[in-house]
Amino acid sequence: MNDVFDHRQVRRAFSRAAGSYSAAAELQREIESRLFESLDYLGDTVPADILDLGSGPGTGALELRRRWPKARVLAIDLALPMLRQLSPKRGWNPLQRPIDRVCADARALPLADESIDLIFSNLCLQWVEDLDALFAGFRRVLRPGGLLLVSTFGPDTLHELRAAFAEADEAAHVSPFATIAEFGDALMRAGFRDPVLDRDVDVHRHRDMAGLMRGLRQLGATNALSSRRRALTGRGRFAAAEAAYGQWRDGDGLLPATWEIITAMAWAPAHGQPIREGGEDVARFPASGIPVRRRRG
Repeated sequence: MNDVFDHRQVRRAFSRAAGSYSAAAELQREIESRLFESLDYLGDTVPADILDLGSGPGTGALELRRRWPKARVLAIDLALPMLRQLSPKRGWNPLQRPIDRVCADARALPLADESIDLIFSNLCLQWVEDLDALFAGFRRVLRPGGLLLVSTFGPDTLHELRAAFAEADEAAHVSPFATIAEFGDALMRAGFRDPVLDRDVDVHRHRDMAGLMRGLRQLGATNALSSRRRALTGRGRFAAAEAAYGQWRDGDGLLPATWEIITAMAWAPAHGQPIREGGEDVARFPASGIPVRRRRG
């Protein structure tokens, strides 16, 4: 099966955007703050090991360390230049552990089984096409009862830009995004319990399409589809897309850009809870939990 995304291009785009990301990431910071509000569901529980997945320049990792100074906070990102924006001792004090940084792919987490209490991921998962495999990896590294707290984009995201380019070019320019139902179903198939999903829609406005595209490049959110046109978008195609986008211009002369935001919270299953895999129910138990009967000599 061919990948929807060219993951080497995803890495390159976010590596190039490392220096400009923080200044351009207004929406990302807003969504991140909403995720932090959901951490109240942990109550008095203090996670010992925390993963900030797709950490970018590390604003989430820093906040997680501020909340739980004695926890081990691990920041993982696909783009090494993003991780370099986060000094491991930034905001450090003697009561806090430094943040560990690892350059790795969310699809193959280099972590031991049941080694994490909380996975926090803000706007990273939309770059992964196989949600079943992704969530199976999350389930593997989470301890039973561990919390998964994530956000992603839904299919209404940038629908104006998608439609405008569709009138000008046969090649795709905007990524496909999973629906909230598809996201929730994948969580259930992976065995996560008590999932709670929310959907919000934000609309940002821009003077012109060029300004919107420039902002997307600053965030690393460029076209990384495997089926994308490898050559630059010509002036003719861009002008045609820009003209088509004009049908959405509002009374103030601004162009809307819609962002559909899906947030999800779910809990890792206990040992022995059946999980649907390959059409069968599979239950797993730790080897240490299997009683051993010794024969008497």
